[in-house]
Amino acid sequence: MRFYDYKYLIAFILLAGFLNFAEAQTAQISKGILLNLHNRQPIEGASISTEDGKYNVLTNQYGGFVIATPTGKKLIISSVGFHSILHEPITDTLHHIIFLRPIYTNESDVTVVGTRGRPRTDINSPVPIDIISSKDLLNTGQIDLAQMAQFTSPSFSSVKTGLNGVANYADPASLKGMSPDQSLVLLNGKRRHQFSAINNTLVPGRGSVVTDLNAIPALALERMEILKDGAAAQYGSDAIAGVINLVLKKNHVGGLIKTDIGVTHKGDGLTFATGINNGFSIGKKGGYLNLTLTMQSVQGTDRSDPYIGRFYSDNKTTDDSIRNARGVWPTNRPAYVMKFGTNETKGFQSFVNMGIPMKNNWNWYAFGGTSKKNVIGESFFRTARANDPNGSPLYPDGYTPVLPGKTADYSIFTGIENHSTHGWKIDLGTGYGYNHLDIYSLESANASKGVDSQTDFYVGRTSFAQSLTELDFSKTIKKTGAIKWINIAFGSILKYDEFKLIEGEPASYEIGPLAQSANKVPGSSGRPGISPEDRTTKSRINSGTYLDVEADINDKLFVSAATRFEYYSDFGGNLSGKVAALWKVFSNVSLRGSINRGFRAPSLQQIYNGQTTSNAQNGLIRQTKQLPANDPRLAEIGIPQPEPELSWNYSVGITGKPVNNFVFSIDAYQIDVNNRIILSEILPVGPSIPTLQTVFPASSGIREIAFFTNEIDTRTHGIDVVTSYKINLNSSKKLSFNGAYTFNKTVINNEKAPPAALQNGAFIPVRLIDTLSEGLIKTALPRQKLIGSIDYTTNKLNLTLRLTYFGKVTAWEKPPGLPHRSQTFGGRTLTDIVGSYKLTSKLQITVGANNILNIYPDKVNPNFATYNNGQVPYSRSGLQFGFNGRYTYLSVQFRF
Repeated sequence: MRFYDYKYLIAFILLAGFLNFAEAQTAQISKGILLNLHNRQPIEGASISTEDGKYNVLTNQYGGFVIATPTGKKLIISSVGFHSILHEPITDTLHHIIFLRPIYTNESDVTVVGTRGRPRTDINSPVPIDIISSKDLLNTGQIDLAQMAQFTSPSFSSVKTGLNGVANYADPASLKGMSPDQSLVLLNGKRRHQFSAINNTLVPGRGSVVTDLNAIPALALERMEILKDGAAAQYGSDAIAGVINLVLKKNHVGGLIKTDIGVTHKGDGLTFATGINNGFSIGKKGGYLNLTLTMQSVQGTDRSDPYIGRFYSDNKTTDDSIRNARGVWPTNRPAYVMKFGTNETKGFQSFVNMGIPMKNNWNWYAFGGTSKKNVIGESFFRTARANDPNGSPLYPDGYTPVLPGKTADYSIFTGIENHSTHGWKIDLGTGYGYNHLDIYSLESANASKGVDSQTDFYVGRTSFAQSLTELDFSKTIKKTGAIKWINIAFGSILKYDEFKLIEGEPASYEIGPLAQSANKVPGSSGRPGISPEDRTTKSRINSGTYLDVEADINDKLFVSAATRFEYYSDFGGNLSGKVAALWKVFSNVSLRGSINRGFRAPSLQQIYNGQTTSNAQNGLIRQTKQLPANDPRLAEIGIPQPEPELSWNYSVGITGKPVNNFVFSIDAYQIDVNNRIILSEILPVGPSIPTLQTVFPASSGIREIAFFTNEIDTRTHGIDVVTSYKINLNSSKKLSFNGAYTFNKTVINNEKAPPAALQNGAFIPVRLIDTLSEGLIKTALPRQKLIGSIDYTTNKLNLTLRLTYFGKVTAWEKPPGLPHRSQTFGGRTLTDIVGSYKLTSKLQITVGANNILNIYPDKVNPNFATYNNGQVPYSRSGLQFGFNGRYTYLSVQFRF
């Protein structure tokens, strides 16, 4: 049974329809128009239901509703961001105007990330926050959540590429140009588990462990909150660059079915995605159940150039003769040996969010979901030349291994919370998250076994599990002396992590007789298997305690302070702290700033991964042993175990609403990271470093090593600007302008000297980080990004024009026998156009084109080794955006 079988979606839709079926015989028709008490604007999508939840409707775009109910039934009227009301039965046939009072009178979106007191609007927060609604995410026309954020938040960066190892299966995503694992991801304010495998190829975020945002369907989200400030004192490890909080929908009435189909301008990359989100009422006291089911099928793309290398012989004349004689790669037509593009992917996600009121002000809640993906990546072409170390007689014309990956993701979090009559809020919850990645190498070979090799291999599995329990207390005290209000929060967390490496089948890692006699590479080509010697099961316990205080000193000054102590069973404790303030200089303009000391603990995947991998570098394929931190041989060469990264984060900004409908914020920041954890350079085991030759003799079979180390200190500084202006042309037509700009730069402040034992007798100075890895940290992501959009909205029509500028990037390479060299890829602007039309109050059609002008990144110089004879026309280690060109799509949404 395939997990993406569409019969389950059909069954789910039928179930949703059955659960929303209303009784046909009623005796009362209630009509009304729902308006915002603050601005008298209609409220679309509000819930109107009876107390027992059996009868319910949503308001239309005019705020109107008509509901048929039994006589005498009271109505519960609710909408996100407004106080719910219990309305008396409407006994006549007139349209009653009903007002809902906003919980927050500012029209800006409301956020809960970054505070444990009352939620605040984005411009009234002491730290910068991007708030992206589900509507804005879906309006990008993208399928994956990470790509939706890429085109809505300037400080967020995520690029889909092919041919990139683990990055094929979980897209790296970063904030402010920093490492992906320096940002913390929350789901409903609770820590989300990480991906199980390390990104160890030469791409931005090398050596990091990501959190797979694409395992969460955007259709399940109410909004995405991006806290662009360090928050380790509030949320713990990993929050150096910021926090991404994903808030799930909890509407208990109504649903949405959304189907998308799209294709690139070359006719490949055909995408089909469909999903349903539906809410149900539970009981009579506001309980809710929100379910989401989505499925995607994305064909791969191919943007490779014709192969210009040799197939059968190093001599061009001989090679051409053999090519023409065999007829497989004749010289009279271009030879395309592999696909370089985005990967073929099939995915499935199911998520639930629910809450049930209980007695004595207690509420029970639960949320979580499952996600499965099948991703088919490719490796580099292996030639039929006799001296190709990966060549196999099974493929007399060469071969390109196919590298499928199957990833599964599960999570559940449940708890109880109480709002007591004494003002205390208590939240006790526990959760579990799990991810595993199974990797295969198909249409491949173990070159060291010659004709005795098989062609398909199971390489092995990585897995990561996280269990956590949290207990939080908070209380808001109003008018305490001269202080307007003060909120006190404290609590603790207990977390258990477990990382596993599980070996593949023997043929994927066995060393055949040709390894020594013919210099053939052992193990399955493209992805050597995890061996029994690499098998790992490691765990640790992490506990933390925090204290958080926030206060509105008066109408002009808000201050907050937090401190947190964390203890890890494998390396000890750490203390973090943060202070922040917002000062209203005028009634509509504020200054804000923060200082915080944070940390990031090395992940279990970084500490204990001991897998042997192959790495394509400058046209050559090398096998490398990544040594776990507890390998005693590292101590022999003077390499200590990784310690936590320590950071200081400073920010200052101005924000406000100087005139009606115009909002702006300007924030500058600086992040200093000491003891930054990096994956070291690949060090050759040979005469150039005698110490390694002694510690790793030829009998060990290890040719190169890499390990994690706290080698450098970095500084990242930048500025974020966000503006929004809305014009109400008339009662039904609106025009809005939105702009967001970011500039950031990362430099390496300090590079530590290598251990004396490692340097002793070496031919040249040993560096644990060289120009390639420096480039991945400093220049591989664009320093500038600008997103500007214009939206025109009427009752039925919505038009959006979006421009996204990506600044230049620089990628480095280390060609054999030549100095390091770089190539800079110029800035580009992408143009997206989308139009939506409501055929009825329930049915909406959307047509869009992303990158309508068909803009591509600069190509890699064909003379560079990283061009790989045409296999990699677009850089893998310096890329601003994708390389598929124009993508057009059609989307259909049906609300019920």
